[in-house]
Amino acid sequence: MIPLTDLKKNKFRNGLYIVSTPIGNLSDITIRALEILKISDFVVCEDTRVSKKLLDKFEIKANLISNHKFNEKKNLNNIIKLLEDKKLIALISDAGTPCISDPGGIIVRECIKKDINIFSIPGPSSVTSAVSVSGFTDRYFFYGFFPEKNKEINKDFKILAELNSSIVFFVSAKKFFKIIPILKKFFPDREILICKEITKLYEEYIRFDVSKIENFKSNLRGEITLVLSEKKGPKNNNKLSEIDKKKIRKLIKKFSIKDIVQVINENNNISKKEIYDFCLTVKNEK
Repeated sequence: MIPLTDLKKNKFRNGLYIVSTPIGNLSDITIRALEILKISDFVVCEDTRVSKKLLDKFEIKANLISNHKFNEKKNLNNIIKLLEDKKLIALISDAGTPCISDPGGIIVRECIKKDINIFSIPGPSSVTSAVSVSGFTDRYFFYGFFPEKNKEINKDFKILAELNSSIVFFVSAKKFFKIIPILKKFFPDREILICKEITKLYEEYIRFDVSKIENFKSNLRGEITLVLSEKKGPKNNNKLSEIDKKKIRKLIKKFSIKDIVQVINENNNISKKEIYDFCLTVKNEK
C-alpha cells in the first residue's frame, strides 16, 4: 500500500515552494498552503518559535530549518543540496509572503541559477491588504523598510517624492515617531494611512494629512504598514486643451465616458466635470 503522504506528494512537483502565511489572524491560512506544509520534506522558516505556533495550530509536524538574515548565506548550500536531491521544501516567513522585505531572496536567486523548480503559494500580504483599504490609487510603489542612513533616505526619497502613485512603507513601531519629520519633508502634499495590527484583535486604520501627522497619538506595536496617497496638490486649475479635445473625439468611438474621464484626468490637472461635459457634447453631436 502506498502511504497517503506519498499519494499527496504526487499532486506537487519537487522544488521550492514560496508559501504565504497569515499576517495576524491564523484563520487566513489557505488550504493549499496547509497541503504543502503537511507534505514538505523541510520547512525553511524565519523564526522556528513563531512558525511552530502556526504548525501546531494545524497539527502539522515538520522538519524546520531556521533561515534568517544572519544565517541565510550560510544555509544556502545545504538548502540547494536538498533541492537538488529532489526534496520538496516550503519557504515561509514569520508572517505574510516570503521574500518581501523578509529572508528568502538569496535562495530563490540561486534556484533560478541552477534551474530548480520554484512555485508560489499565494496568500496574505500586508502590502496589498493596506492598499486595498487605503482609498488611494491602486497604482502603488512598494518600498519596504525605511533606510537607516540619512544619505540613503535623501537619495531615494527625492525620487519617491516625484511619483504620482501610492507608496507603501514598513516601519517598526519604535521608529515611527522618528520618521515623522522625514514624511513631512518629502511628502507634505499627501495623505497617509497608518495600518496597525492588520487582521488582529486590535486592528486599526488611522488616516491623516501628512502635514498634520504631528497630532497623531496612539500606542503602536510591532511592525506598522504605511500607505502614502498619490499627490494631493491643487486640482482643477487647467482647461481642456485642443489636443485633449482631439484625443477625446477619437476615444469616444471606442470607450465609455467614464473611462475617458479617468484617462484624461489621470495625467492632467483638469476638472472631471469639465471632461465629462465635453464628452457629452461630443457624444451628442450629429
